[in-house]
This record gives sequence, C-alpha cells and structure tokens, in this order.
Amino acid sequence: MTSPSPPTSREAPASPADAASRERLLQVRTPPVPGAPVRLAMIGNPNTGKTTLFNRLCGVRARTANFPGSTVDARLGTCRLGARAFELIDLPGSYGLDLDLPESRLCRDCLAGRLEGFRPDAVLAVLDATNLPRNLQFLASAARPDLPMVVALNMIDVAARRGLSIDAAKLEARIGSPVVPISARSGEGVESLLSAVDRAKPPEHPCPDQPGRSDACADWASRMVAESVGGTESAGSPVDSVRDRLDRAFTHPILGLLVFAAMMLGLFVAIFSLASVPMDLIDLIFAELGGLARGVLPPGPIADLVSDGVIGGIAGTVVFLPQIALLFFLLSLLEDTGYLARAAFVMDRLMCRVGLPGQAFIPLLSSHACALPGIMSTRLIPDRHDRLATILVAPFMSCSARLPVYVLLTTLLFPHSPLAAGLALAGCYLLGAVAGLSTAWLVRRTLLRGRSRPMVLELPPYRLPSIRTALLATHDRSMVFLRNAGTVILSICVVMWWLSAYPVAATPPEAEALRGQATAIEASSSPEEAALLLAEAEAIEQRAQQAQSFAGRLGRLMQPAFAPLGFDSNLTVAVLTSFLAREVFVSTMGVLTGAEDPGETEGVVDAVKQATRADGTPTFTPATSTALLVFFVLAMQCLPTLAVTRRETGSWRWAGLQLAWMTTIAYAAAFIAREAMLAAGWT
Repeated sequence: MTSPSPPTSREAPASPADAASRERLLQVRTPPVPGAPVRLAMIGNPNTGKTTLFNRLCGVRARTANFPGSTVDARLGTCRLGARAFELIDLPGSYGLDLDLPESRLCRDCLAGRLEGFRPDAVLAVLDATNLPRNLQFLASAARPDLPMVVALNMIDVAARRGLSIDAAKLEARIGSPVVPISARSGEGVESLLSAVDRAKPPEHPCPDQPGRSDACADWASRMVAESVGGTESAGSPVDSVRDRLDRAFTHPILGLLVFAAMMLGLFVAIFSLASVPMDLIDLIFAELGGLARGVLPPGPIADLVSDGVIGGIAGTVVFLPQIALLFFLLSLLEDTGYLARAAFVMDRLMCRVGLPGQAFIPLLSSHACALPGIMSTRLIPDRHDRLATILVAPFMSCSARLPVYVLLTTLLFPHSPLAAGLALAGCYLLGAVAGLSTAWLVRRTLLRGRSRPMVLELPPYRLPSIRTALLATHDRSMVFLRNAGTVILSICVVMWWLSAYPVAATPPEAEALRGQATAIEASSSPEEAALLLAEAEAIEQRAQQAQSFAGRLGRLMQPAFAPLGFDSNLTVAVLTSFLAREVFVSTMGVLTGAEDPGETEGVVDAVKQATRADGTPTFTPATSTALLVFFVLAMQCLPTLAVTRRETGSWRWAGLQLAWMTTIAYAAAFIAREAMLAAGWT
C-alpha cells in the first residue's frame, strides 16, 4: 500500500485551481441526504482519552467492527445533539498515519474513504492537552486538504492542575480548524465539541515553511506550543515525586512482579467475596422460573425440556455472570489508572527471556478475556515467527469461559474459605501463564528459532479510574457472554438434555419397592421417613436413566481414556461437550446428573456439587476435582479457537499442533495432580 504524501510536502499558497479542486472534494464528503447523520472519524495518539470520549458520546450504542482487509478493530457508535445525529468511528490510537503499521493503515484507509460502509464527513482529532508537542505532530500527519476537522483539546482540566494555560483561540487561528477544550472524563465541553462540527474545515497548511524536511512538523509543533501555551508544568513537585516513586516500584524487576502478583491475587479474592450475593439472587430467580414453568406447562417431556434443559441449563452458566462482570470491571479500572502499562513494562523483560516479543503482552492479556481477539490482535506483531509463537501459547491464558469451571471446582475444594478459593483461582491463572511461557521458550528454540523484539511502550500518566468507562466495558463484555449463553450454550444444553433423557429407562424394581414402602409409612404418619425413602428411590431411578441414556452410553464408550484422571462417564461426556464451549461444562453436568427442578432445590450449582457416580460415591472428590481443574487450565477445549488459529496461520498444521500439545500437557499434568492428591491422602 502506498503511504500518503507527508504533510511537509503541502505548499502554503493555494492556486484557484487547487481551491476549486478542494471545494469539489468537500462536496463529495457532504452527506447526500439532508438530515443524514454526520459521520465523524475519531483519531489520536494512544492515551489521549479518545476512547473515553467515545464512550461518553455513544455509551452502550456502540459495537466493535473489523473491516474487510484490516487487521485491527474499530468501534462504531451513534449519538445525538438535539435534532442532529452523529455516527462515530473510534479508530485505534496511532503515533503517526505515515507509519507502516496496521493501526496506521486502518486510519489512512478510513480518512481516504476506503472503508466499506463508513466514509467520514469530518475528522474528530483528540489531542492530549498535557502533551501538545507530540500530539500536534500527529495532527500534522493526519491533516487532509479534502476533509474537515474538529480538534478536541482533551484533559484540559489536568493541564490546568499542572500549571499549564492553553490559548485555544490562538491554536484554532494557527491550525485553521475549530479547537474545543474538553474533559472527556467529566463531560466538560463535550456538547460544544459536537456543535463545532458545523464549522469544521480542513486544517490550514500545517508545517508549510520547510517542505521536504523530515523534522518540519516537529518544528511547527514547537512553534505552536510556544505561541499558545503559557505557564510551566511544575517539576519536582510533591505530585511528581510520588509519580516517580510509584514508577520505580511498579517497574522494578523484582518488586514490580511482586506488586503485579499482589494485584492479581486481590482481584481474584474480590471476585469470590463480592459476587456471592448476586450469584444467590440469580440462582433464586432461575429457581422461581423453573417452578413457574412446571406450574404452567402440563407434566411431560415439554415441561421437562423447558424446566431442566432450557432454564436449568442456562442457569448453570448465567449464575457465574457476576464473577465475569467483576473481572472485567476491575481490570478496566486497573487499565484506566495507568497501572497495566507498568505491568506490561515489567512483563516485557520476562517475555523476551522466553522468546516472545514485547508486543505479545497485549494479545496475551486480551486472551484472559477470550483467546479469539487475543489471537487476532497478534496481527500487530511484525515478525512471523514472533507472531506464530504468540498464537500457539495464547490459549494457555485462562479466558473468561474457563472462569465458571474454576469457580465451581475451587468452591468444591475450599467451600468454607474464600481466601483459599481465591488463592486457588489465582493459581489457575498462574499455572496457565507458566505453561504458556514455558511452551514459548520451547517453541522458539525448536520450531521457530530466532530473537524476539523488545516492546516500545509509552507509560500513560496516572489517573483516577472512570467508573463510567469501566461499567461500559463491563456491559459490552457481559453482553457477549450472555449472547453466547442464549445461543451456543442453550443449543448444547438442549441437546445434552435430550441425550440424557432418552431413551427412557424402565423403573428399577428396587425403586418401585422403596416407593411402596414410602406410601405405607406415610399412611402411618411418618412423613419424614417416607420422604427419605422417596429420595432414595428417585436417586436409583436417576442412576438407571443415566446408564440407559444416549449420553450414558457415549460416556461409557469414551470413559476408559479418562479413567486414569478419575473421571466417570458423566464427567467424560461433560469434558467432551465442553470442547465446543468451555462454559457449558457446568450446565452439561447439571443436565447429565439429573438436577432436580430448580424451584424445589437450592439450585443447579448445588445439584452439581452433590453429583454421584453409578455406585453412589461422590463424583467430585478432592483428587478428581483437582485433576479436572488442572485439565481445564491447560487443555485447548475450544473449537472456535482452533478455527481462528487456522485462519490466522493459514494452515491446519499449526492448529493441529496446538491441539495435540495442549491436550497432552493437560492430560499429563492432571494425572500427576491426581496421583499427588491420592498420595497425600486427599482421596
């Protein structure tokens, strides 16, 4: 792709022909239909608050898009100011549009009108008021003679607190486009920013004095700052001293790692401690829904399907939404403070030692939410060997789909100790990271030999986190999870219910005998004893149905392969099914173990906890639970991830290697973990 002409090549005077040509270009950009939404392309350096502004303007009226031919994502959203409608695209942050990087290419394509479905009418350039020299250089590289621009001078409140005074009128006069001081966090000036779109026009001759010099834009930016910025940013102040001390601690090779570990441990303990109340509420709601369904529908297969297959299956997954939402919320707060950039700096040293590039930190961090966007974001890594190594190890990072399984199993292992459960949960994430880094070290010394590249990273300033931004990010991620629960998970739950419900097994003679005894005892005024006999009869019938069903037959067929890990037939079926979607494991177990009607029990999760094998012994013993937990930490268990790996690498060979390696490691580690538990007496 040919890069656009550098901004330094623009001539200062404009001929009449040039003016006419420019006017024609501007007319092309005008919305063809009166009253049509104004399309704004949001551009800016990283850490300028561009996405914060986008979230304030669009809120939940936004979606993520990946345009054909591009390798990075952008966000699309809508907003209104009175009767005016606006469509915005939040383009990825870039240090310059003339760079040969994916984010720069996407920005260039958008401004040139080459993105299918989005041709901007104007540019909304977001500048950091506390770092104008670099931001104005970016503005010069982004200016186009055919595209009107509005400049948002963001973080004006932060600049004032640092002793800087900025003359926006002088900046506007020199740039030639409207300049509006704003604070995206507080909302100050945001309405004025949208109102200024009506008078948007292309910048007037950025850096025209020295065409052809590569440092012309830097000189122009320096002159602009000298003319329009007053005051002096205080150096050596107590605030700066605190920032320096924090940076020294957070980026220290040893202390920084300890701080990062403490942060993650606190995050996981908070997930357990704060999510229990909303989890109980969700459990109660689904219990009432299950009871309502059985009360409305006539007894029979339809009632069983709706109550047990649909409501019960979805409940077993949605009940973990509070933990997932808390994870996203707390991570968003950490990112907003500026801490995660320091963590990336610390982890970069470690990753380079195992053969991963510095740019791999962001894909691996993204993979903790979901491996799919994590793998796709490796497109930003320029070296092919670096990129392949990152793709291969990304699924080792514990994604949010594993979290329901982690929560269930750690709760089973430590039912009365949130601290121990939090430590175990943190250990799951640590185990996955260690396995991924170890695999990277091995791969880069065998299949993908070569040196990795260090990461160039700008440390953002420390800020108070935005609750609004964190809530919006949590909403977006939670809705993705719920959409999966309403489609893929629901489909699998219904299929698994059918496999476990049919063919219908005959009632065992011993169950009939127990029911007869219960009827006789109840007639003699002993309802408690009769209830116990009925429960025993139901358990016998349930085990008979499990053994006779299609799911039970499938489990018995495959169970010998998983017997060394302590898995029975039901666990085997649940593990195989979760290969399609990890988060359905809990729901599948709830269906397969014949969880009673949600309206009459403490919930699907409790039924899974009380699951028993065919011989009546507990399914989830400490040794088996530990083996299963280790297996889920390390196993691939995600068909969509394999498909994305094949697409991003261009070959099923890498996807097959990924599946084989992760499955082997997971099986071996789970076997060792179970044997260690048995040797320690934790049967």
